[in-house]
Amino acid sequence: MIKVLILFIVLIAGIIIGPIVAGHQGYVLIQTNNYDIETSVTGLVIYFIILQFIFCLLGWCYRRIRGTSSFTHNWLKGRKYHKAHSQTQKALLKLAEGDFSQVEKLLTGHADYAEQPVVNYLLAAEAAQQRGDEYRTNQYLERAAEVAGNHQLPVDITRVRIQLAEGKIHAARHGVDKLLDQAPRHPEVLRMAEQAYQRSGAYQALIELLPIMQKEKLYSAEEIDKLRKDAYKGLINQYMAEGGSENLKDWWQSQGRKIRHDPVLQSIVAARLIECDDSEAAEKIIITGLKQQYDEHLLLLVPRLQISDSKAMNKILTNLIKQSGGATPLLNSTLGQLALHHGEWQEAEKYFKSALAQRPDAHDFAWLADALDKQHKAEEAAQIRQHGLLFSLKHEN
Repeated sequence: MIKVLILFIVLIAGIIIGPIVAGHQGYVLIQTNNYDIETSVTGLVIYFIILQFIFCLLGWCYRRIRGTSSFTHNWLKGRKYHKAHSQTQKALLKLAEGDFSQVEKLLTGHADYAEQPVVNYLLAAEAAQQRGDEYRTNQYLERAAEVAGNHQLPVDITRVRIQLAEGKIHAARHGVDKLLDQAPRHPEVLRMAEQAYQRSGAYQALIELLPIMQKEKLYSAEEIDKLRKDAYKGLINQYMAEGGSENLKDWWQSQGRKIRHDPVLQSIVAARLIECDDSEAAEKIIITGLKQQYDEHLLLLVPRLQISDSKAMNKILTNLIKQSGGATPLLNSTLGQLALHHGEWQEAEKYFKSALAQRPDAHDFAWLADALDKQHKAEEAAQIRQHGLLFSLKHEN
């Protein structure tokens, strides 16, 4: 604008001063091979000024056109951004409705213009997975990886989550291992690792992960404890399946004191050994556990043992009575079953009656009736069976 003003000033000055110097204009000759151009100095100056004015005018027009094009481009781009935002909001509502086809369509329509394109593609991938379209799922994941650049963690997490949902456990396990190297304390990574390890039978890996999960407060103490016991149960089953009782005993002996003194794990190992007809090894574990503390899981296994000499076990159970300040119903019932197994009918009768006095139980009614039959007390045995039947019918209703 300033240049145009200067040109006008020069032009006006030329118009004013021109006539004054009209008599002293001078002479300018421009000669080429075919043409001779003759003019005065004043004329040449005027031509130059007009030419400059024309150049300025063309420059202004060019900038004007370019500015209009930029404005149009920005307007169109802004419109796409607005549309992408609007479609993303609609997609979230459709996601809440469970309309995965519409979710996918709305999220990918203008995904490249969304505030977070990678989020749009990842949500579209999960929507496609819900529809069972594996091709589209992988396509959106690949596009998300492209737009994510160096921030691949959300893409990798979504990929593993989809693999778990599709039942691709081995692929998910591989993906989880990589994610744990990148983000070992990420809550979602830990949750997916728990699922992948449980479903792939990687119980030892899950056990090693539990302290981190506990430290990150991913679950409550009770839930962590349940996960730990379930993992050990799975591990115990694996060792038994791979090499029977000998393999299981070798593994058990290799464990630390804390594991071998856990009553729940003791009961699981003892139960598996009983299933393998290794009653002797199971009895040692049960006796070790009951010497440490009263535990009902272990007590329930005692009647399943093939005990040749009941004196040692009776002594352990008697000590438990002293420690707990009296016999519990389960202790009385266990002692009664041992006596019944060894033909000590009067002792069995005494213990079963004590157990039933503390709490009625259908099994104890039946065992007491058997002990009475062995003593030829048929009438009393019939009454006990009747009580047991009434008790069972009452609790079934």
